[in-house]
Amino acid sequence: MEQVLFIVWRECVEALLVVGILYSWLKTSPEGRRGLPYLWGGVAGGLALAGALALVLLGISEWLSDTGQEWFQGIMSLAACLLVVQMVLWMKSHGRTLKSELESGAKTSIANDNWWGLFALVAIAVSREGSETVVFLYGTVSAASAGNGPESVARLVLGGVAGFAAALLTFWLLQLGGKLITWRRFFKLTEILLLLLAGSLLVGGLDHLISLGVMPTLMDPVWDSSWLLSDSAGLGKILADFAGYRAYPALSSLLCWIAYWLVVWTLLRRAGRPSRVPAARVVQ
Repeated sequence: MEQVLFIVWRECVEALLVVGILYSWLKTSPEGRRGLPYLWGGVAGGLALAGALALVLLGISEWLSDTGQEWFQGIMSLAACLLVVQMVLWMKSHGRTLKSELESGAKTSIANDNWWGLFALVAIAVSREGSETVVFLYGTVSAASAGNGPESVARLVLGGVAGFAAALLTFWLLQLGGKLITWRRFFKLTEILLLLLAGSLLVGGLDHLISLGVMPTLMDPVWDSSWLLSDSAGLGKILADFAGYRAYPALSSLLCWIAYWLVVWTLLRRAGRPSRVPAARVVQ
């Protein structure tokens, strides 16, 4: 539930950021206000695309055999891990120019009197965030083997609703002026949490591959720390869900987890290098 809340919260804030930038810009001129119906239409279209993806994933999962589901869940966990890392790197490289890029796209639509271009811009932006949310949630649930019982479903729904409510509150606080929390601090904090979560998704996906016999354990377990911190309850469960902690880790999973952080550290250093883009485009 905590993972669902966090994922929905973070992705909803990103989507609200995109919609908020375009909404504020469109309201500044009479010509721009003509595009507001297309803005909200694009939001609806993006949500519909994300919902369609969720139905496709659920349909595929139901259609597969037990072994097929194990493969599918493992692949989705690993795909979600890659998607999280890609998203963090993209925001690190493009976050500074996001506002200007969105406004430039809207300006082009107004200049050409092509409101469907604005519709497509918003629909793509919202569906991107929605699709990421769907893949993350599916990968997270698969990695955690949350089950499909009524209580599990209710907890997931509750986590999603709480995440959306928290996103609305966060967006409102960020719009107040940024004295308490700025967009820069928000993205830095959530980037760290997302990368920890991606590490958890990686370990969850590897667990599926090990259980399928595709990946050797090399040594299983490397240690037993369950006497100190169990990964099935309390703090250990939270660390297992958010960072991939295991009380009985297999050596192959441990090596992959270490390699993951080395690769992420290298990519972040490259993405964090100063660009030649004017600083005036920074999103505040």
